[in-house]
Amino acid sequence: MARYTGPVCRICRREGLKLYLKGEKCVTKCTLDKRPNPPGMHQQQRRRKASDYSAQLREKQKARKFYGVGERQFRNAFEEGDRRAGPTGPNLLSIMEARLDNVVHRLGLGRSRPEARQLVRHGHFLVNDVKTDIPSYQVKAGDVITVRPSSRESELFKIFLETAGNTALPDWLSYDSGSWTGKVLSKPVLPEGSLPIQQQLVVEFYSR
Repeated sequence: MARYTGPVCRICRREGLKLYLKGEKCVTKCTLDKRPNPPGMHQQQRRRKASDYSAQLREKQKARKFYGVGERQFRNAFEEGDRRAGPTGPNLLSIMEARLDNVVHRLGLGRSRPEARQLVRHGHFLVNDVKTDIPSYQVKAGDVITVRPSSRESELFKIFLETAGNTALPDWLSYDSGSWTGKVLSKPVLPEGSLPIQQQLVVEFYSR
């Protein structure tokens, strides 16, 4: 998958909202606060009315960049959500939330999704006592995610020990700081409006 390596603040400026791609820096030192206009020359002067297609495309791009996945991965997730019973939009977001890198971030063991993805790839986590280094791995209800014992001594994870679990966890996750263990309690279910993503526009884009 081609990976974007440019300045991520441009992504947030293009989408017009914070996607928290840099973790704490997005709270304390965000370029979007100072430069809310889209990147590029003369963007402030462009006031063209967005078409329906443009709105759908931008929402799809926003959702894709929010989770940090490529187009093929996101389309595959949409097709899987479309095959499942129930509304496609919530199914799609449930699939994205069940990614291992997202779960690690939700547990507070990665300050951003990109950082959580890198930690997963480096093999710092066990899923049901099995080393798992695939960020797209789909967790299931009952799965237990644990920081590997050999990783707990690193300075980075000592910081996480102080902060993990302090943030509000979604109802489908739990975390025990004493054992460095998170547990998936149920299938990810997102309340309406809990994410800055209009899922219906994403569905309309792929349903054209």
